[in-house]
Amino acid sequence: MAGDLIPALGIAVASIAFAPIMQAANAGLAIVVESLIGCAIVLAVPAYAPSIAIFIIFFQNLFVSILSSYMTTEQEMDFVKGYNFLVIAVMWLVTLALYALHERKHSAEIDRIMKWGLITLATVTAYFLLGATQDSHAALVYLRNIALPLFLFQLSLLTAATFEIRITPFLVTVAALLIVCGYVELLFRDFWLSITNGYTFWHFDELKASRSGSWEAEMRATGRVPVDLIDRFRFSFLNSPLFEDLGLSSLLRIFGPNMSPISFGYGIAFSILFLFAVGYRWLALAAIPLLICCSVKGALILVIFVALGWTATWLLGATVTLAVALVGLVLYAIAAIYIGLQIGDFHVIGFMGGWDGFRQNPIGRGLGVGGNLSEGYFSIDWNAAQAAGTMDGAVESAVGVLLYQMGIGSLVPLGYFLAMALKAWRLYASSGILIQGLAAFGTMVVLVNGIFQEEALFAPPALGLLLCLTGLVIGHHLRTQGDDRKVSTTDSAPQ
Repeated sequence: MAGDLIPALGIAVASIAFAPIMQAANAGLAIVVESLIGCAIVLAVPAYAPSIAIFIIFFQNLFVSILSSYMTTEQEMDFVKGYNFLVIAVMWLVTLALYALHERKHSAEIDRIMKWGLITLATVTAYFLLGATQDSHAALVYLRNIALPLFLFQLSLLTAATFEIRITPFLVTVAALLIVCGYVELLFRDFWLSITNGYTFWHFDELKASRSGSWEAEMRATGRVPVDLIDRFRFSFLNSPLFEDLGLSSLLRIFGPNMSPISFGYGIAFSILFLFAVGYRWLALAAIPLLICCSVKGALILVIFVALGWTATWLLGATVTLAVALVGLVLYAIAAIYIGLQIGDFHVIGFMGGWDGFRQNPIGRGLGVGGNLSEGYFSIDWNAAQAAGTMDGAVESAVGVLLYQMGIGSLVPLGYFLAMALKAWRLYASSGILIQGLAAFGTMVVLVNGIFQEEALFAPPALGLLLCLTGLVIGHHLRTQGDDRKVSTTDSAPQ
């Protein structure tokens, strides 16, 4: 069972730790081995699959950094970073095949959820094919970004609907590891960079940023010119000019084992909420300073919103809380867009570009067209965009990018994810189990955060992790509901 903590951790580490070395030796061999590992996990220890997926989401880049000396180019480094998607995609594909062959548990409700999920994937694939005719690389990256949360949800749903999974010990351990890594980096930055081989890892990132033009574009947009590596970790609090008058214009952000402050911020936010929900409340409180030092607005809003949702449900009841929460999310979006336009926030301007693009072409243009990966991204005149309050294209906003690239088709994945959140909310409304509330309220607020962050929907520790949890709670409910019905039928049968 996935509750066997040490075997689960051992397999999780083995599944991804040596990918950089295999890549350096032979890329083809690495792809084959990682694919076979994904197949073996689902066939031999299927209940471990969601746990392993969560682990490699958080810790793959730590192993990549430690072994980055084996890499020779930034392109090779980027390729290695994609192995987490490969392993998860293979585990999803094998699980889906077993489901289609009736080797995994079926029920009418699971069939409905899976049917709409596959319709969602087909819609996204159609826009991928349209975009691939214009920019195949960018289209492929956005296909991966949009599909991965769906893969995580369906993998967890089908696994939890078939097997009894005790994932709480594993998630508590992962949360504790994240907290330890965060504090080591916060208090001993040079030591952290040394033991993780961080200087080599970030050198590749600097080469990529310099050659692509993103570094120059960032310096032009922000006016900040980094002198050394530590300078690259300095940001204003919550990455917003609103706090500069408070003397919070230069804080050292924490990047964590993800090597990304936004991904790590969402990971810490999830950890705080999960630890609180399962009773490890002092450990959850200990992680709050890390959340603040990550300086990620979306992650902080996630914690506040879910905590308010839990509290309001206890005080006001589930139905009233849902209504207030939905209205609150709408008001939050409107207020953030208004303030963002007043201060020239790049994320809001990027969203407005996506909205204007949607109005001009409601059908959509195809994945990869007009987003952060488009050719024109590094030549954006941000001063002109700030003055106009919009731009040609959609950047720095996941929802804006989806509207621009998929048009009305973007409502399919966004609507599907919201529907799954509401399904988790119905479970929470009848049970009061905080983890179900986390899955429901967390998914809702991250979808809204996607208006102001590209990473909210596209970084796996954000929407992907919450949908993974949503799949687990829905699958567990459907499995136990089916078991209860079997017991009821057996008890009532003539002896």
